[in-house]
Amino acid sequence: MLRVLVVDDSAFMRKALVRMIESDSDLKVIGQGRNGEDAVKLAAELKPDVITMDIEMPVMDGLTALTRIMAETPTPVLMCSSLTTQGSRDALKALRLGALDFIAKDASYVSIHIDAIRDDLIGKIKAVGRQKLKPTPKGPAFEAPEKTIAGFAPDQFELILIGSSTGGPPVLEHILSNLPPDMAAPIVVAQHMPNIFTKSMSERLDSLCAVTVVHGEHGMPLYPGTVYIGQGGKHVHVARTPGGRWSLQIDDEPAGALYKPSVDELFRSGARTAGARCLAIVLTGMGADGLLGARELKAKGGIVLAQDEATSVVYGMPRAVAREGLADASLPPTGIITHLTALRGAPASGAPMRTSA
Repeated sequence: MLRVLVVDDSAFMRKALVRMIESDSDLKVIGQGRNGEDAVKLAAELKPDVITMDIEMPVMDGLTALTRIMAETPTPVLMCSSLTTQGSRDALKALRLGALDFIAKDASYVSIHIDAIRDDLIGKIKAVGRQKLKPTPKGPAFEAPEKTIAGFAPDQFELILIGSSTGGPPVLEHILSNLPPDMAAPIVVAQHMPNIFTKSMSERLDSLCAVTVVHGEHGMPLYPGTVYIGQGGKHVHVARTPGGRWSLQIDDEPAGALYKPSVDELFRSGARTAGARCLAIVLTGMGADGLLGARELKAKGGIVLAQDEATSVVYGMPRAVAREGLADASLPPTGIITHLTALRGAPASGAPMRTSA
């Protein structure tokens, strides 16, 4: 039984969250708070397994409370964020401050999408509630031993694909901000989160990174030294034009996929179009999205790297790939950076260079 503390200044939202959480027999709400001060106090008194906490609250806001909780009573926290540009920026900041994930909410959205939100909320509470809090992806704990990966040749890759979910944004930021601008291949990312959040994330990453980071649009040409963040709520695929150039496809197919963007769909498109010239990376996340795509990619001779258990917030997606023997190596973020920074300089044969207009 996981014990949950719910903190929100809206009585309607508290009631809705409690009802959704307690619809699962494995979860129990042990306390409720109305502001950040309540959150800090109740976290210390009740020692919950998980806290769900709003960002915008009176007296003390959620970001301030989160900082206090991480310093005084470290506890897995899920932030509740509004579906606005500012809400998305605050949610991403919360992840950098130590929150493990977030759920998007507002009163009308909850009323209309109650079943989807309930499933998302319960799944995330169970995923983060069973995790030990781990350090932010930097520092000695994330140093990687030197490893040699069979078949890893720096000049072989035309595409780099990254799949990420719970706990992924801070790891993505750490990895991408340490890459040089002259990467020899384009990088395409499928991160599980709504569209307004992927847009805010791409804008922040572009301000931090030496590589160019953009929010992917349908039909965009893919260039070395550029990172393309897939839109939330849609699938992202890579395609090859009749002239042999790489481009991005953003669409809704297949419609029945559990996640959009789907890591499986991204990896499958890489397997079909690039095969052995594709490098795929599976970062922290719950579930097994990426497993089927990694299987197809390996069958075509591609290379797959997985984040290791010690540094994954949720060792679900990387575990699924590693358990089936599909990961050529399981590495901490620093180890992934080491291998990616080897892929700099002239593009692999067939990869287009960016040309000025």
